Amino acid sequence: MRGTVLCESDARMALAEPVSSVAYCNSALQGSCEVAGEDVLLNSSPRTAEPHNSEPGEDSKIEGYQVNSLGPKAASSSPGSSMWTTRRDGEVKLRMEEKGPGSEAPKTVHQLLEESVNKYSDYYALASKKNGKWIKLTYTMYYNECWKAAKSFLKLGLERFHGVGILGFNSAEWFIADIGAILAGGFAVGIYTTNSPEACHYVAENCSANVIVVENHKQLQKILEIEHRLPHLKAIVQYGEEIKEQRPKLYSWRQFMELGMDVPDERLREIIATQKPNQCCTLIYTSGTTGQPKGVMLSHDNLTWTAAVAARFIMLRDARDKQEEVVSYLPLSHIAAQMCDIWAAMTLGVQVYFAQPDALKGSLVETLREVRPTAFLGVPRVWEKMEEKMKSVGMKASALRRKVAAWAKGVGLQTNLKKMDGLSQEPVNFRLARQLVYRKVRKAIGLDRCTKCYTGAAPITRETLEFFLSLNIPVLELYGMSESSGPHTISLPHAFKLGSCGKELSGCYTLIHKPDKDGIGEICFSGRHVFMGYLNMEDKTKEAIDQDGWLHSGDLGKHDKDGFLFITGRIKELIITAGGENIPPVPIEDAVKNAVPIISNAMLVGDKAKFLSMLLTLKCVVDAETGEPGDDLAPEALEFCQRLGSKATKVSEIISSKDKAIYTAIQKGISSVNEGAVSNAQKVQKWVLLEKDFSVFGGELGPTMKLKRPVVAQKYRDQIAQFYTDTETPSGEPSSRP
Repeated sequence: MRGTVLCESDARMALAEPVSSVAYCNSALQGSCEVAGEDVLLNSSPRTAEPHNSEPGEDSKIEGYQVNSLGPKAASSSPGSSMWTTRRDGEVKLRMEEKGPGSEAPKTVHQLLEESVNKYSDYYALASKKNGKWIKLTYTMYYNECWKAAKSFLKLGLERFHGVGILGFNSAEWFIADIGAILAGGFAVGIYTTNSPEACHYVAENCSANVIVVENHKQLQKILEIEHRLPHLKAIVQYGEEIKEQRPKLYSWRQFMELGMDVPDERLREIIATQKPNQCCTLIYTSGTTGQPKGVMLSHDNLTWTAAVAARFIMLRDARDKQEEVVSYLPLSHIAAQMCDIWAAMTLGVQVYFAQPDALKGSLVETLREVRPTAFLGVPRVWEKMEEKMKSVGMKASALRRKVAAWAKGVGLQTNLKKMDGLSQEPVNFRLARQLVYRKVRKAIGLDRCTKCYTGAAPITRETLEFFLSLNIPVLELYGMSESSGPHTISLPHAFKLGSCGKELSGCYTLIHKPDKDGIGEICFSGRHVFMGYLNMEDKTKEAIDQDGWLHSGDLGKHDKDGFLFITGRIKELIITAGGENIPPVPIEDAVKNAVPIISNAMLVGDKAKFLSMLLTLKCVVDAETGEPGDDLAPEALEFCQRLGSKATKVSEIISSKDKAIYTAIQKGISSVNEGAVSNAQKVQKWVLLEKDFSVFGGELGPTMKLKRPVVAQKYRDQIAQFYTDTETPSGEPSSRP
C-alpha cells in the first residue's frame, strides 16, 4: 500500500480495491431534492436527434443556422420561468429530453456525493503528499470531511446564495471547502492564485463572499489588504501552513473544522433538503482576457449531469472495475480542472493525487513518474514545455541514439496518421519502435499507464500534436467553455483528427450560426450543460444566450463531412484590415512559430490597418520560482543560434546587435509563411522582437496561458504604432525599432 491513511487508522482499505460492500450514508435525507414540473423544459420536438458522436447526422439549415446533430429548439418560457437568470437565488428551466442522456433524472451535488460514497465507500478518493508520504482519504472519509466543513461554514455565518472564495493551490482542503460550501447552501468560488489583491476584491465583492479560504501567508496578505472593503466577509480560513500572526476572524484549518461540532446535523439536513438541481451552486469567474471577469453561474444539474456524461464519454472506468488515477495540478478556479478533478472523478470513483504547488514550475513530471496516472489533462503550454524538455534532452544524446529516435518518430507519426484514417494494422517496424523508444519515453514522463491524454482550454499547435503522435502518444483535443460547464466536444482514441476538437458529448448539440460559403460560422451550444447566466449581468447574459436558448460561444468553426468540429478563430480576435478582409490571427501565428523554432510567442496586429505586422518573443529561461521570463536563451534557442553560427546567449544580445543570422532566419521563416497566404492581405509585412517573453507574471497571458491580446496591445502600443508610421506598404522586414 502506497502511503498512510488520515483520520481512520483502523480503516480496512486496499488501494483501488473495495474492502466491503456496506453502503454508507452519513445523513440520508427524508424525501428528495426534486425540481417542480414547471421548472423542467421537456424537448419532445420530432427534430431532436442523437448527437453524432458515433454516426454523423445530416446537416440542416434553419433560419440562418447550420445545424449539426440537431439540438432541441427552446420553447417560449412561461411567465416566471426561463432558461437563464442573473439572480443569485434564481432558478432556471432544465433542458430535459424525453429519452437519451438528456432525460436522466436531475440531481444535486449532495445526491451525487451520496451516490459516490455508497458505491465507493472504501476506495481511496484523495491523496496528498505530506513530508514525503501519501496521506489518503477514502470516499467515506471524504464525505465526512465535507459534511464537517459545511457545518463549520454555517457556524461562521455563511448565508444562502453567498460565496465562499477559495484562493490556493489544489489540495484536499480545496475540494472539501468547495463541496462543503455547496452543501451549506452557499456558492463555491475559486479565485486564481495569480490574482492581484484588486482582482481578488472584484471576485469576493461580486459573489458577496462571507468566507474566504486561503492556502498560505502570501495569499492571506492579499485578502487582508482588501478585507475592509468587503462588507459581507465574516471570516478567513488558512489551510496550507501555520498562521504567522493571530487575528480576529482568522482561523487555521484545524480550528475551522472543529467550529461546526456543535451545529446539529439536522440543521444542515434541512438546508440540503431545500436545494434544487436548477439552482446555482458554483461560480466560475472568467479570466478576463477580453474585459472584466464575469461570474458564470453553474447549477447543481450543470455539474452533476455534465460530469456523468463526460466521464462515460471519455471511457473512464468505474472504480469497481478498475480504478482510474489522475493528478490534480491545473487551477481549480478554471472549469476544466474542476470538472475533471472534482466532479467527473467523483462520478466514477477516481483516485485524485495532488501535485506539489510548484508543479507548473518544474515538479509536475516528478509527480507523474511517481503516480503514473491512467488519464491526464494538460493545457497546451504543459504539452509544449514537455516537448521542449524532451527535445533538449534529445540534443544531448549520442548520434546513434538520435538516429534511432528520428527513425522511431517517423514510423510513429506515419502509423498513427494511418490509424487516424481508420487503418488499424501495425507494421513490424512500429512494434519494434514501441519496444526501443515509445515505452521508454512514456515511462520517462510518467505516462506509461496513461490510456487517455487530453488537451484543452487554449489552442494547441499541429506541430506539438504531431510531435507526441510520433512518439505514440495521441494528445486528444477537447473543447468547451466555462459557460458549458466544461466539455462540449471531445476527441477519442478511436475517433480523432489532428486539428479537430472532436465530436459532441451525448446530449450536447452544436449549431453553426450564419455559416459562410466555407461552412464557417459562430459555434453555438445547447444541452443541459449550458450555464444559468452571468451573476448580476443581464445584458451580458442576453448576449450569450439567444431567445431560442442557444449559447453563443464567440468562437468560429465548422464541421467536416464526418461530423468533427474544427475551430477556425474567435470573433473578437478577428483582425479586420483597412481593406475589409477578416483575418483570424491564430493560424498565422502558429505557422510563424512552426517555421521559426526560436520563437516563443507571436501576436499578429493590423486591425483597421493597410497591412499586417507581428510582435515576436524568443524562447528564454524562466525563473522557476516567480515565472518571470529572463534574458538567457532557452537551451533549444541556444542550439538554434549555434546551428546558424550565432554566438548569442541572451535575448538582449540578439536585439541590441540585430544579430544578422537570427534576423535573417526569422525573416526567411516569415517569408515562407507568406508564400502560403491565401491573399496579400494575410501576409506579415513587418515584425519586431520584444525584449521580454509573454508570461502570467507579466500579465500578457492568463492562468491557462491564453494570450491577453488587449493587454499586449496596450503594453506595446508604441512598437505597434511604429509599424504604421511609414505610409508606404513595406515589402516585408523587421521594424526599425526594437
